[in-house]
Amino acid sequence: MHSWFSFIPLILEGALVTVGLTLAGCVLALMMAFIAGLGRLSLHAPVRWLATCYIEFFRGTSIFVQLFWAYFVLPLFGLTLTPLEAGILALGLNVGAYGAEVVRGAVQSIGREQHEACRALNLTRWQGLRHVILPQALVLMLPTFCNNAIELLKATAVVSLISLSDMTFQAQVVRAQTGSTAVPFITILLLYFVMALALSRSIRGLEKRLTRGLEGVRT
Repeated sequence: MHSWFSFIPLILEGALVTVGLTLAGCVLALMMAFIAGLGRLSLHAPVRWLATCYIEFFRGTSIFVQLFWAYFVLPLFGLTLTPLEAGILALGLNVGAYGAEVVRGAVQSIGREQHEACRALNLTRWQGLRHVILPQALVLMLPTFCNNAIELLKATAVVSLISLSDMTFQAQVVRAQTGSTAVPFITILLLYFVMALALSRSIRGLEKRLTRGLEGVRT
């Protein structure tokens, strides 16, 4: 047991990498979700086509292959990424493709009367989206965004395949050095659960705040 405690800092170091990877991946995923989701609703056919291609490609191919492409194949085209950068890129683009459909569906679910109100107020399409439609749609997006963020957190384990020292990678190191399998993997199992719970509570808190701010707006 004493030898196990000496490896705790190694696991915690990996946990910090996992947290950073999750947060950065979520930022990229959120950006791509709104860009592609709103792109699917564009009045311009080329924009809709590009958004659809992005969504279908990243939803229809394996995250493992996408990660290997980012880390091993892109350097062949002159773009060399660190393991952390490759992990953020692959995870963000992958989860962003799922989030894009959430954005599209939420925007389309807002009642026609809200769009008509925007036109009555002489708002441009962008102004209507920004000030009227998106604030209401965001409340509808948050529960699924929460699920997507947790899925991204769990998917960070794949970066151990490109030798990024996240929690899973460090647990494998501890297992190799101590011969113990159960203890390190139970430890990271609990850490993943705590991180997922923190993500869930944070997003639910944000959802409650936004819901209070929009009480009475939609009927």
